Amino acid sequence: MDSLYLSVNLKTIMDKKLKQYLVKSFVVLLLIHLGYFLYGYFKFEGIGNIDIYTEFYRFKFYDDVSISHFFITGLFLLFFLIFLLKNHSKQNYSFVNLLKIGALLLLISFFSFSFFVSYSFGMNAKMRTELSEYKLNKDKTLLNVLRPFLYNYTSYSSEKLFNPLNILYPKPYPVMEVVDSVMIQNDNYITETNYYSIDTLKMLTTDLNKVSSATSTILDSIGFGKKELLERIIKKNVIKDSTEIIYKGMRVNPDYDENICIFVENKALYKPVNGVAIEKQQYDAAVKRYKLLYKIKQDSLLYNFKQLDTLLRKYKIETSLVPKDLAKDVRFYQSHANEPLNAIRNNFDRKALTDKFNTLERLFYEPKYLHPTIIEIFFGVVFGAWLIGFLIYILFNYKRKTV
Repeated sequence: MDSLYLSVNLKTIMDKKLKQYLVKSFVVLLLIHLGYFLYGYFKFEGIGNIDIYTEFYRFKFYDDVSISHFFITGLFLLFFLIFLLKNHSKQNYSFVNLLKIGALLLLISFFSFSFFVSYSFGMNAKMRTELSEYKLNKDKTLLNVLRPFLYNYTSYSSEKLFNPLNILYPKPYPVMEVVDSVMIQNDNYITETNYYSIDTLKMLTTDLNKVSSATSTILDSIGFGKKELLERIIKKNVIKDSTEIIYKGMRVNPDYDENICIFVENKALYKPVNGVAIEKQQYDAAVKRYKLLYKIKQDSLLYNFKQLDTLLRKYKIETSLVPKDLAKDVRFYQSHANEPLNAIRNNFDRKALTDKFNTLERLFYEPKYLHPTIIEIFFGVVFGAWLIGFLIYILFNYKRKTV
């Protein structure tokens, strides 16, 4: 009876020692991970040096991170296995307990091979201290507002980029395009392009379907009768007992509108702000851009171009942009709509800026701490090291019990 009690008590002590050993091993691993996190944090070279090849980290097999990772992981696993076999391999564990130990060893194997992940987290943390999401969105908003001023001069001849359908502000814009065939004489036709404002009318469905004084009053207020309204309808939305009618409103002539220039005929965003509707961003940018051109004092446009110049230098984009010259060119082409736009002084490395923001988008919203190119290799190495170590542990445990 005493010998049985002694055996159970000894087994309990050994189990406790094994648990303590595993806990200490995890503590050591966490300290090493902390070291790599700090290493990544302080080694980050700044947002100006980010490019399309930037990843938080993946093995390069020749740099200091990979080399140190290889030796530290190897030494840790070697000493861990030696002390595990020496001090904790003479136990009569059940199959379930062996599985538990195997699971813990698998975790140790994973944490032993993933120091570079903590290095990546450190780089990410440092990047976000230099460029918060708020600051990134502020920079994107500035670029969205100034986008029509930043194209290469050859792009301004593109009818796809610059046309009346891209005007979002002021009223009565936006407009729709209607191309009609007009007979001139002897069955000869020419095409004529007209633009109409897109207006909305909301009225009771019953009033829409009958001729009444109420209906006539509503239709008279917008300048045409029911038949003409039906011909102008673009779309109808029934909402409960009412009908919302989207229709062609007044005719608009953008080419002869003094408040319209080529720079407001573009609604493209440079880089959308994450989480905000694209349509809202396009409209807000159009309003700000229009006010810069037509409403607020001229110094405001110059101030925004100075902000642009600061942004380009912050991201280390090669530029010869002079805010004062760019503002002067914009004002010239704003008031000379018929002049070919081929001398605007807005030179900077457009491709580098695009690549920079594409990379920042990826690092902020799709960070790959474990790069897809090494996932299979990584988990293969982790599983292989675990399997070898676990089999060795089971073998030593079995032999030492039978001795």
